[in-house]
Amino acid sequence: MARQDVPLTGVERFFDADEVIVSKTDLKGRITYANRVFQRVAGYGEAELMGAPHSIVRHPAMPRCVFKLLWDTLEAKQEIFAYVINRARNGDHYWVFAHVTPSFDAGGRVIGYHSSRRVPDRSAVDKVVPLYRTLLDIENSHADRKQGMAAGFATVVGLLTEKGIGYDEFVFSL
Repeated sequence: MARQDVPLTGVERFFDADEVIVSKTDLKGRITYANRVFQRVAGYGEAELMGAPHSIVRHPAMPRCVFKLLWDTLEAKQEIFAYVINRARNGDHYWVFAHVTPSFDAGGRVIGYHSSRRVPDRSAVDKVVPLYRTLLDIENSHADRKQGMAAGFATVVGLLTEKGIGYDEFVFSL
């Protein structure tokens, strides 16, 4: 059964506050490193993860426009923080507070990406869930997926503009 075909269980997985989920990817988002915490929480073995797209843990409740913001930020050689819901191999889910950074070579060229994920603040997750639902509704209201993502992205940009803050400041204000 393909990962996308695994039904969601509605069961949340947790990891300890002193643990960090770590992964590294190449420029195309293919996993080149996954620590044991990542393997355990996501339910995949190391061999299954190596070379797989990081989207292997993408949960359908995660708005695509947030990933667009993430990739746009990384392509600008900047770091980003985000609350992310992921899907484990068996359909369970788990929330993380992700810090994603580009990895540079000695010449300053981006050669990949590094992500450290910590246990999220539950009150922040409670605040971000309705926002993500709204963004998903906006994305899904368009027959064309690209238009839907663009509309969701415009909503995020509008929210930040209205508040007069950047995305990181917004995330840390939750």
